[in-house]
Amino acid sequence: MAEKTIEKTGPAAGPETEQAAPPPAGTGTAGAGADKAGTGADKAEPQPRSVRVVLFALMITMLLAMLDNMIVGPAMPTIVGDLGGMEHLSWVVTSYTLATAASTPIWGKLGDMYGRKGSFLTAIVIFLAGSVLSGMAQDMGQLIGFRAVQGLGAGGLMVGVMAIIGDLVPPRDRGKYMGMMTGVMAVAMIGGPLVGGSITDHLGWRWAFYINLPLGAVALAMVTSVLHLPKKKAEGRIDYLGAALLTVGISALVLVTTWGGTEYAWDSAVIMELIGIGVASLIGFLFVQKKAAEPILPLHIFANRNFSLMAVIGFITGFVMFGAMLFLPLFQQSVQGASATNSGLLLLPMLLSMMAVSMVAGRVTTATGKYRVFPIAGTVLMVAGFFLLAQMDTGTSRLTSGLYMAVLGAGMGFLMQVTMLVAQNSVEMKDMGVASSSATLFRTLGSSFGVAIMGALFNNRVQDVMDDRAGALGGKVTETSAQLDAASLAKLPEAVQDAYQHAVSSGTHSAFLLGAAISVVALLASFFVKEIPLRGSGPEDRPTVIAE
Repeated sequence: MAEKTIEKTGPAAGPETEQAAPPPAGTGTAGAGADKAGTGADKAEPQPRSVRVVLFALMITMLLAMLDNMIVGPAMPTIVGDLGGMEHLSWVVTSYTLATAASTPIWGKLGDMYGRKGSFLTAIVIFLAGSVLSGMAQDMGQLIGFRAVQGLGAGGLMVGVMAIIGDLVPPRDRGKYMGMMTGVMAVAMIGGPLVGGSITDHLGWRWAFYINLPLGAVALAMVTSVLHLPKKKAEGRIDYLGAALLTVGISALVLVTTWGGTEYAWDSAVIMELIGIGVASLIGFLFVQKKAAEPILPLHIFANRNFSLMAVIGFITGFVMFGAMLFLPLFQQSVQGASATNSGLLLLPMLLSMMAVSMVAGRVTTATGKYRVFPIAGTVLMVAGFFLLAQMDTGTSRLTSGLYMAVLGAGMGFLMQVTMLVAQNSVEMKDMGVASSSATLFRTLGSSFGVAIMGALFNNRVQDVMDDRAGALGGKVTETSAQLDAASLAKLPEAVQDAYQHAVSSGTHSAFLLGAAISVVALLASFFVKEIPLRGSGPEDRPTVIAE
């Protein structure tokens, strides 16, 4: 006997409403199917077990999406040794990032127009196909192309997970499940590099991609068999022109942040041209969205104050979080003498704090229906955490840096799930996909800008300090690399080692101060968030399973 999961909630409260609107007839994840079920659907007993099974499958998919880059990173040197093409190595990451960022809004819109389940399954299949092809690559060019295919699928994974949770779970209950997803992300960040290094050493780098297959197969089977959502028939056609303009604009901006200050100088012709192309494409995209029957990114959702504020806070969270993930291991290896493996483990205070706080915040949101305090508390802790990290120097102990990281992790934990929750609660059900994809996109773009800008500031500061402390020899070292691990650092003369440690300490000080300053903007934005009551979690709001 088939089962169908039905969401009986209507659209979330609008930007100025003080309570949720009653659900209109025919809305929810079952659509017309709910109407056909008649009174039987209304009297069915809730079956939360089936929803939990779906959510378990979604957690596996989230793990799949988060683990990939974390696992592949440690395999990069081995890949270059096998395939060659060192000069194109950065494109292994860039092609994946570009495809993910550019496709994210499109996946969200496809789910809204044609049904969430079909688009989500398609994204999983594309991701797995890209994983297989990447593992079979025979040269660097093939690997770069297949990584783009993988990234295209990855763009739909996180969007699909968050949008399906939005379909199945009322806002009042959604916080605890999104807290669980944040926990999965933290597990991936902790375990990914360790698993990736172990797989590469014992099975070979190709298994860094093949490892996605068993996880993906489990997720695919569970989603196919358990998740029953209605197929939708869109009245309009997808906005191909808008999709093309948005893709070009996002790609240009990501390339600017990826190449600027590394491949090309910030004031080079290539970077200036990319900036011009990106700005022109996005301006054209805005004009197209105003006239499109089915816009990729409906501009009316930004009229909602809470949604726009979550976009800003999400962008800044991505900006500073990935900057911290980049520079903390570097500080630990270069200044505190940790190995590459240990530097990953030394991030545990931040990641465990983030996971624990996110879980608690989700449960409190479910119990009380209140959430406004969390973005305020999160941004306060984020500012404090970055300010504390900026005080670290060559004499800072691992215990002290761990405590500082725990403060930052707590701030991240308050923000990671609440930004998505409030963004989804600020739109109608028909825009759930684009709300989820927009929140994901802004965080992704924030991470690209954060890594680029904080990285440029760090590298410039390291160069200046090395020139001052070690003279010509210091300049030669930083020309070779501004990021040396503990083993490479030990081979340098003692005077240069001391100069480099002070340079890295000074560089991270500048980067973390920038993180604190940027976080103040998120803090100011959080005070303007309006407490729109979440719909309750009574029987009328829960997903139910209807026998057909």
